[in-house]
Order: sequence, then structure tokens, then C-alpha cells
Amino acid sequence: MPRVLPILSLFLLSGVMLCLGTELAAQTVGPQADQLAKSQLRGVNFLKTTQANDGSWTSPEAPGISGLVTFSLLQAGLPASDPVVDKALKHLETFVQPDGGIYFPKSYHSNYETAICLLAFNAANQQGKYDRLIKQADRYLRKLQWDDSEQCDQSDPKYGGAGYGRTGDRPDLSNTTFFLDALQAAGATKDDPAVQKALVFLSRCQNLESEYNTTAFPSKVNDGGFYYTPAAGGNSQAGNTENGGLRSYASMTYAGLKSMIFAGLTPDDKRVKSALSWINKHYTVEENPGLGEQGLYYYFQVFAKSLATLNLDYATDEQGKQHDWRKELAEHLFHLQQENGAWLNKNSRWYEGDPNLSTAYVLMAMKHCEPKPVNTK
Repeated sequence: MPRVLPILSLFLLSGVMLCLGTELAAQTVGPQADQLAKSQLRGVNFLKTTQANDGSWTSPEAPGISGLVTFSLLQAGLPASDPVVDKALKHLETFVQPDGGIYFPKSYHSNYETAICLLAFNAANQQGKYDRLIKQADRYLRKLQWDDSEQCDQSDPKYGGAGYGRTGDRPDLSNTTFFLDALQAAGATKDDPAVQKALVFLSRCQNLESEYNTTAFPSKVNDGGFYYTPAAGGNSQAGNTENGGLRSYASMTYAGLKSMIFAGLTPDDKRVKSALSWINKHYTVEENPGLGEQGLYYYFQVFAKSLATLNLDYATDEQGKQHDWRKELAEHLFHLQQENGAWLNKNSRWYEGDPNLSTAYVLMAMKHCEPKPVNTK
């Protein structure tokens, strides 16, 4: 009999600990931390093996890809002092131009390349090492935005947008998103004039009939999603509807929503509400809705960053079911990871057949999949 109480106490204590463990688990969203860390490490190790001797990935003349890989390694937790990252940063510095941009001189992608490289240098910035470089790149990017300085008034569909950076170009939502990410990294806030100008363009990329988009496109679809650009006659990578509308698709809808939140829009704004409604109707981690496997890995990273920016613990689908999107996305990415640690899109459009680029996108996505306590506010 004297042994019963200690044993009973042990069972009671075990029950309490089990309940506490269940309660703690229920208060956390995201994948298992050890699984996430293991998958990230495998991806990082793959990228370490594919870096060229000059510090680049894929091509010595493609700072956009090398910049994304460098940024993804820093987001995965590698310090700027890591030999691979240090070599990559030195390589990217060779593209710094007298005008402040960071791009390959013969490239037609100076905005895209500068924005991405700025993100990498900002993530590696310690004790102000890259302050001057970042400031000059920020100044260069602002000159590429379509606005009054280029005789482009607010009535023009190009107004506020940013393109690849080539002469005679037109702006698009993807490049405008990278442009805004770079400005934010350099210290811009929602009240920055460049950010507010970009909001004008963002609103014209949304299939939403309102005073914010008076172009010919939203009335033909009007589903709240986003397309590629209203400029130069309009374009959607998902194609046109029979009546000439521009089809919405997921990667641009997440990109547009994230950028609008940065520009200061709140959940009460009808543009945000409409975008969230589109996302609810098309929630998935299996494909890029509207494009299928095309741009899938770009989709993964903008999906994760957008929902994290919104501070959403759960995403709701069309049936009203809530999804722990961090967990679902991470576990799907675990499944897609190859034996060598890389990720690769079978659909090679937009260079996603390059495992360096696809792996970089995944590491960027995983940064936002880290387990976190549920927001109880």
C-alpha cells in the first residue's frame, strides 16, 4: 500500500504533463521545428556545393539569381561571415555601377537585379558595412519608378510602377513588388512618396471595379484577384477571358496583397477584403492557382511572405475550413525536396528548372514557416 501513492502520483503527474503538452502544442502553428531545420540545412548544403569559384550561381552574369541565392542563405541563418556567403557578397559587389545600381552592364534587368542585390546586402549588413551601397542603390531604384519625373502623370496606367529597368520597358506587378521590398529594406515606410505612388499602380493591377482602378480591365473579371500589368495594353500571364479581361492568378494576388499592406492598407479596405476573398476561394499549397506548375516556387515564397505579413496564423478556404498554412506548406516542401537537398520545378518557365533558383525560393518561403505561438489577440 505505501507504494500506491507514489505510483498514483506519477500517473497523475504524467497526465498533467500530457495535458500541458497538448495545450502547448495547440497554441503553436507551423511544422515540427526539427524537421524544418533539417530540410533547410539540406537545401543550404546543396547550394554550397553549386557555388562557382567566382562566388556566383548558375551564371557569372546573372546577379539576380546569385542575389536571390545569397539572400536565401542569409534568411536560412547563415551569417555574412560564412565563407560561401562572404564569397557571394564579394561577387555581387563587382556589379555595383557608378549610377548606384547593382546590375550586369549588358543586362536588361537593372531594376530587378538591383532590388534583389539590395535585399542581400541589407540582410548581410553589420556595423553599417553596406550602408553607403544600400543608400545609393535605393536612390537608383527610385529613379526607375514611373512618375512625374518621367512625364508620366497619374492618369497613365504605368504611373507608380517599376519594370525590369530596360529602356522602353513597361512596369509590372512582380518587379514592383521586388522594388517595394528593396525600398522597405532600405528604410522606406508606408508614407514614403514612392510607396504611395506604387500603391496607385498596385490598385490598377487588381480585378476590382472601384475608384482605384478605372482602367478597362476590372469590369470584365471583377473577382478581386491580381494580374501582371495594366500597362502597354494590359497583360496577364494566365491569359485573357473571352471578353478581353485579364485573368487573375495566385502569385500576383499574394504579391499585390502583401505590397498593399506595406503601403498602409488595413483589413477594412475593400481592396484588401477583395484580395483575401480571392485567396480564400483558391487556397492551396499544391499549385499556383491560375498557372498550375508555372512559377510554382516563386508562388511558394510570395504565398508565405504575404500570409506572414498579414500576421495570419490560419488561412481559410472557400468552405470555411481553417488551415495551418505554415505547417501545410512546409510539409509539402519536405515532400518535394530531392535526395540531393535541392528543389526543382518540372515546369522550367521563368528559370524554375534551375535548382539553384527554385531552392532559393524555398529557403525564402521556409523563413516564414517557422513555428510560432498562436496570436490570441
